[in-house]
Amino acid sequence: MKFKYIITCIILGVLSFSCNAQNPKTVNYKTQNTDRPAPNVLLLLTDDLGWQDVKAYDIDEPSPYETPNIDALAKKGVQFWQAYSPAPTCAPSRCAIMSGTHPARAQKTHVVGGAPPTVYANKETQRVMDPWYSGRMPENEMTLARALQQKGYTTGHAGKWHMAINHFAYPQPEDQGFDVTTANRGATSPQEPHRLTDFATTDPSDPYRLDENGFPFHQNSQDALNFLKEHKQDPFFLYYATFLVHAPIHTRSKALFEKYCEKLGVPYPTDPNHWNVKGQNNPYYCAMVEMLDYYVGQVLNYLETTDDPRWPGHKLSENTYIIFTSDNGGMEKAHGDIVTDNFPLDKGKINAKEGGTRVPLLISGPGIKQGVQSDVVVNGLDFYPTILSLLGVDTPENKHLDGADLSTLLLQDPTNSKLVLDKNGKERTTMMWHFPHASYQSTLRVGDYKLIRNYDYKNNPGTPEFELYKLYNSNNGVVERVDIEEANNLATSYPEKTKEMNKQLTSILTEMNASYPSYNPYYKKDMEHKETVPTILSASKENNLVTFKYQENGAKVVKANLIYTTNGGHRYEEWFKTEAKINTNGTITVSLPKETTHYIINLIDTHNFLVSYPEIPPIKSLKKTKKKYSNYAISND
Repeated sequence: MKFKYIITCIILGVLSFSCNAQNPKTVNYKTQNTDRPAPNVLLLLTDDLGWQDVKAYDIDEPSPYETPNIDALAKKGVQFWQAYSPAPTCAPSRCAIMSGTHPARAQKTHVVGGAPPTVYANKETQRVMDPWYSGRMPENEMTLARALQQKGYTTGHAGKWHMAINHFAYPQPEDQGFDVTTANRGATSPQEPHRLTDFATTDPSDPYRLDENGFPFHQNSQDALNFLKEHKQDPFFLYYATFLVHAPIHTRSKALFEKYCEKLGVPYPTDPNHWNVKGQNNPYYCAMVEMLDYYVGQVLNYLETTDDPRWPGHKLSENTYIIFTSDNGGMEKAHGDIVTDNFPLDKGKINAKEGGTRVPLLISGPGIKQGVQSDVVVNGLDFYPTILSLLGVDTPENKHLDGADLSTLLLQDPTNSKLVLDKNGKERTTMMWHFPHASYQSTLRVGDYKLIRNYDYKNNPGTPEFELYKLYNSNNGVVERVDIEEANNLATSYPEKTKEMNKQLTSILTEMNASYPSYNPYYKKDMEHKETVPTILSASKENNLVTFKYQENGAKVVKANLIYTTNGGHRYEEWFKTEAKINTNGTITVSLPKETTHYIINLIDTHNFLVSYPEIPPIKSLKKTKKKYSNYAISND
């Protein structure tokens, strides 16, 4: 009888463990408390909010922006001073955060994407061309939302998506693991006819009516609140992606606008189209930052004042992990405006220097100490594994994650960098960014040093191939600021270190199969090896096999890519890439993928020049004529 009792207990224990692994109400999450139900998660991702746009991050000079609610959140958890976005632009960062995959590995390195490589404005004046890069995450990606959804979490998205070639192109949030999704721009919708008109009023019929505190009604914030109200009885994951503070730079609150004109000591504008005062002196943007803070405060206040239905006697905030950050560094200039200033950081959005990638990051929640300032280097790629670990959810089978689990750091000592481990179980000391667009850079941070590799350095005076900066001096847990301005290039002073870090950067990019920018053979000024670029002679097709004939003119062809689309002519025409075979007889062959409607071949030679057949006009020309890439490609009739 005793033996049978033991066997029964073992069976019941196994069954109980199995059920607990699937039921978030009883899951063995990291900060286990026998009374507390499975935690909730609020991932609050702002748009273009710079490191120096939050008052709590003030250094050197005081910021005029007022962010009391965000500052209060900083005191309730950990404030990271060396936090980074996965990329210096929006879409790749968003995809990386939601997928856990590095932009270079995912081939999703910039906004939009999914198009054949070509120059932007003029073939004769642009030295370098962007590589092909994906327009989106794969539709079957095991996103963070899907991983939690499969474990019983109710998953919600409110706000910006932008993880496809267009805000509303496929795949949408509901295709990527979200139960609920809303995308209303709210008060960020453009004012008509311009930003010095169409201010919100107290009229009940005004869709942006002012509330009792004088702030415009903002549907984006209300959507986030609605999700919390409707699903507070469930374990939830809410991805609240604000449209603030992205362009257009404007505010529907005239009172806020006037307040900042007075505070900054600038005259009330008469020209609605431009703002040219340098620094953090844009009253439109100041008002936007305070509006963001107000709406964030509404959501945080709801969590703090609302009883938790799953945990009687407690508030929702007591059982919710909150991650507040930005998708990239601040946008310093946009559409004729000086918007903000990331000083002392150099550059801003669309550049891989510190101003383009360093972001505010605040994390609070159960078991996390309050009021902690941390200099540990972290990244948005870390959110996926960290959230899974905090919730006690196993990493999905065969899922590769490029970030590190920060849960031990957060729950034990947020200032101890040795608690952040790499895939080999050692302290993570390395972080890489790959941005083969606009500024054409890859960057590598190793400890206190940062290497920048510039791809557009040939025939480009003032742009070195390598830049090396010592950002900090870290010694026995004490971190001293050295050159976060990236003003003192040490590459020539430390050639061996530059060489070593460049080799390490190459190794990481190679492992990720990263794509690189190429030289433009039509560039009219001098460019070494331009005269040796290969020529594509013809294309023919038999059944599904396409053959391209080409001629080498001194430079060897080292890579051939078929760029193809399955929806040529569609509103959301999207292009993909597959490798083609280079033969020894001067031909290239490739089988067309299923359902291909149009295609192009790209050849890259040993000197990294890219030749396209057929030739594609500049992007600006396509926009002007309202033509598609498929109008110039080979049709698969």
